[in-house]
Amino acid sequence: MDSLITAAARALAVGDPLGALNRVALRNDPPALALRGIAMAQLGDLDRARSLLRGAARAFGEREAVSRARCIVAEAEIALVTRDLGWSAAKLDAARKTLDEHGDALNAAYARHLEARLLLLTGHVDDAERVIAGLDPTPFSPALRAAHELVVAGIAIRRVRTKAAHAALARAARSARAANIPALMAEVNQASRALDTPAARLVTGETDRLLLLGEVEAIFASGALVVDGCRNVVRRGDLVLPLATRPVLFALVRALAEAWPGDVSRDVLIARAFGAKSADESHRARLRVEIARLRAELRGVADLRATKNGFALEPKGAHDVMVLAQPVEERHAGVLALLADGEWWSSSALALALDASQRTVQRALDALAADGKVQSFGRGRARRWTTPPLAGFTTTLLLPAALPID
Repeated sequence: MDSLITAAARALAVGDPLGALNRVALRNDPPALALRGIAMAQLGDLDRARSLLRGAARAFGEREAVSRARCIVAEAEIALVTRDLGWSAAKLDAARKTLDEHGDALNAAYARHLEARLLLLTGHVDDAERVIAGLDPTPFSPALRAAHELVVAGIAIRRVRTKAAHAALARAARSARAANIPALMAEVNQASRALDTPAARLVTGETDRLLLLGEVEAIFASGALVVDGCRNVVRRGDLVLPLATRPVLFALVRALAEAWPGDVSRDVLIARAFGAKSADESHRARLRVEIARLRAELRGVADLRATKNGFALEPKGAHDVMVLAQPVEERHAGVLALLADGEWWSSSALALALDASQRTVQRALDALAADGKVQSFGRGRARRWTTPPLAGFTTTLLLPAALPID
């Protein structure tokens, strides 16, 4: 590798894209194209960066498999940043295997971190943890160590483990300072602020207050029966009963939990679960069926006692009942939670992240745009959506992979 390529690569490693471009801007050989692509990505011109990296990968060809694999990994990072979640994960995996086979352990590790970040973004926390399991960050460069600790912190946050998250973010901050890359330090600071902003609301009786993630963790550990509206589950300790795919049952149990220790009338339950303004005999019959289904789901943690007016929740082995809700509750909250990261999303990427149909997501985006809550640019397949982050709220920390948004 010639001296200009070496100098450009070192400039990129310390976050100096302009310095790198000064050395290779007029060159069109494959290494220079790759470095120009990475530099343009650091400067924010992602479309140009993607084009340059693809050109470099083609120019390297099959004989220079390692260099070609590195271009694919860099393109995968651009796909992640642009929320192109339809980008081939198999292509990234093949590039990682090539790097592993040729002894490029550091870039192979970076490919693993990209895969883990994608899995975290779509709510597959177990898979993300599996991908980075066994990686020892000791030999990593400071920048890669920071990236590793950010993934570890992201997993801890999704699992509501604040002590582990704080420790990982502290290590990420030290590594980012050692790398002396401003953009990386800003990313670590942004992740750290997430632990100091509200992640949920406590709704119990007359109580309605915002909670930090540490307070949410304390509630989970308290032994109380928790109706978790952030993930649409019912939990007590380590026992978790998922109801994300059964919105009627969750609406019923949330109404009963909010009224605990009192009861809820049948008319109110019908309105909460079915959206009916007035109840008739068919609604009452359907309510009896859904209550029976809910009673079966909650067997072992709670019972549903019929009262003169309706039904009451009776927890088993728990001294308290608490309801958690998202910090900001409104229609299409799942879409807004993802868009609140400030990135530009396509409707197809939102559909993948929410495990919903693209048409459903598009209807939600149209409704939110009509209310002035989201904005878009481009047309057709190039159309992207975003919204300014909700000040003071961490809306994505407890977002599940599949959240009903209709």
